[in-house]
Amino acid sequence: MLLFTGDPSVYDIAVRSLEVSGAALAIALLLGTPIAALLALTQFPGKRLLIAIVNTGMGVPPVVVGLVVALFLVRSGPLGSLDLIYTVRAMIIAQVLIALPIVAGLTFASMQQLDPGYRLQILALGAGRLRLFFLLLRELKVSVMAAVMAAFGGVISEVGAVMIVGGNIRGQTQVLTTGIVQYVNAGEYALAIALAVILVLITFLTNYLMTVIQQRGVRTA
Repeated sequence: MLLFTGDPSVYDIAVRSLEVSGAALAIALLLGTPIAALLALTQFPGKRLLIAIVNTGMGVPPVVVGLVVALFLVRSGPLGSLDLIYTVRAMIIAQVLIALPIVAGLTFASMQQLDPGYRLQILALGAGRLRLFFLLLRELKVSVMAAVMAAFGGVISEVGAVMIVGGNIRGQTQVLTTGIVQYVNAGEYALAIALAVILVLITFLTNYLMTVIQQRGVRTA
């Protein structure tokens, strides 16, 4: 009934979840694909170390990411003067750090699988580095979209990091996952179920949309 009556608290939490995860995913995509291209197309000192850091980032527990971000943002921390702790912006920062290694790592892996001759052919035709980058992304659309979907799944379902840096403040920083935890603990199962249904619907519809984009123009045998 909470879903059909348009309960303000339920939809406020849902909109906030979309804002936080959507912003984090967009930033991770803008930063992650250039990082992947840098790793795949260039040679520089410390490259293997950077690849190891990216790969490690894909497996770091989100709660650890939240702890690290919180240590930087608390008032006694290096960035405490920015007054970001327990805000939506702090939650976005934490989710960017979760999504970024996933986007960069999976996109880098797909770029590595491309025939080097394809890249050389593009450069031989007079394309610059930026043009090469966009052509490779277009060629790898299926893999890049898979990376984006994996990153979205990682951030929209995340609990620990956003709870640590956001504080799970009702009406301010509470999102779907943290709301479910709070309402289950409080015995308010109707609210918890409503939020869970919305979370599943958002995840399905977003992934369906990205799948349509991913599969557009893909030929099947």
